[in-house]
Amino acid sequence: MRKLLLCLLAIVPALLPGLLFAQRTLLYCGKLIDPKAGQVLTEMTVIVTGNSVTAVQKGYATAAASDRVIDLKNLTVMPGLIDSHVHLEDQFSANTQLKGFTMNEADIAFQSTVYAKTTLMAGFTTVRDVGGTGVNISLRNAINKGLVAGPHMYTAGKIISSTGGHGDPTHGYREGLYAEPSYTETVADGVDACIKAVRQMYKEGADLIKITASGGVLSLEKDGLGAQFSDEELHAIVQTAKDYGMAVAAHAHGAEAIKRAIRAGVTSIEHGTFMDDEAIALFKKYGTWYVPTIIAGKSVADSAKIPGFFPPVIAGKALAVGPIIQGTFAKAYKAGVKIAFGTDAGVYAHGKNWMEFVYMTEAGMPPLEAIKCATVNAAELIGISDKAGTLEPGKWADIVAVEGDPTQDIHAMGKMRFVMKEGKVYLRTEDVILGNVTEVQPPVVQE
Repeated sequence: MRKLLLCLLAIVPALLPGLLFAQRTLLYCGKLIDPKAGQVLTEMTVIVTGNSVTAVQKGYATAAASDRVIDLKNLTVMPGLIDSHVHLEDQFSANTQLKGFTMNEADIAFQSTVYAKTTLMAGFTTVRDVGGTGVNISLRNAINKGLVAGPHMYTAGKIISSTGGHGDPTHGYREGLYAEPSYTETVADGVDACIKAVRQMYKEGADLIKITASGGVLSLEKDGLGAQFSDEELHAIVQTAKDYGMAVAAHAHGAEAIKRAIRAGVTSIEHGTFMDDEAIALFKKYGTWYVPTIIAGKSVADSAKIPGFFPPVIAGKALAVGPIIQGTFAKAYKAGVKIAFGTDAGVYAHGKNWMEFVYMTEAGMPPLEAIKCATVNAAELIGISDKAGTLEPGKWADIVAVEGDPTQDIHAMGKMRFVMKEGKVYLRTEDVILGNVTEVQPPVVQE
């Protein structure tokens, strides 16, 4: 025992320098957006040690010989962006219905890694995945283990739906094609079934619960607006989720579905297309978050104009719902509803998430507020304000930079030039690395 103790005492001093003096990274920021304060700061330094921000200082701090310096003086720097509504497993196309019969879970898993990396390279260092086959849970785990590149991911696993509802994955199938029980374990009718569905998703490893409180656009049901859960079912879902420490995100287009879900206590309403004045009042009364997904509405409306792209039942709903969401967003914003950034990525091409900023500002929201929706607000919605949303000591070193100034031209959000997640650089231009760097990765080319 004495010999073992002596050996340990000999090893510890050798380890201490690495433990106590981890290499710092100094980011020199020509412009730095503080979304919490609603300000653009100039000539700032963000200091990163390990995977965390350790300081944010005015001026360009003097670097020590052991420091790594990243020169972002010609860019606009901000906290890593957060998309509160994505689907990383897939990307909608004209043959999406067919893919359900031709792709195995392994196929879905491999393509999801591509979409995850694309999202990260677009500057979105955190996402909330609100439903798929359940492969999204494995994708989250793989990202957390460092096996694949992707954003921090919080996922709902599978969507909870009523029979024939928007999230029923066998809607439109002929008899004999239903898969039992995996496809129906989260298709729930009645209070008991709803409670079990929530518990099932908890068991499978979901971070939150996603329900389809109304019909939807991209499913083969005829009605995209009608409410699809009773008050009793909604309350059972929300209460059970609360018992298990999970929030509930409710897909809802129609006004009645929106109001039922808010009264039941859901955390957020996704889409909210036909919210009326009563619904807006409920949003404010209950403090419910609104996640608009304007780009998804515009995307499906554009696709519906292409002959044969959608089945007729989907095309009709897309043309009716798509053009309305941006106006709904404007109305909700002016009324003071709490808004978190979310795009429905996967309905449109992954990596174009930034276009939501353009549509938000077109509808009257100032650029700094739109960026706040994708940082401070989205972090609060997800429940990670202690880790993300702002650049403050102790938070994740999730930092991105764009070419240009988005407060002057919001299209700069589509010119992502630097992405760091938890202190690791994933995207940078060739000439931004200075100082003592032992390994320089080539720049990532975005198509």
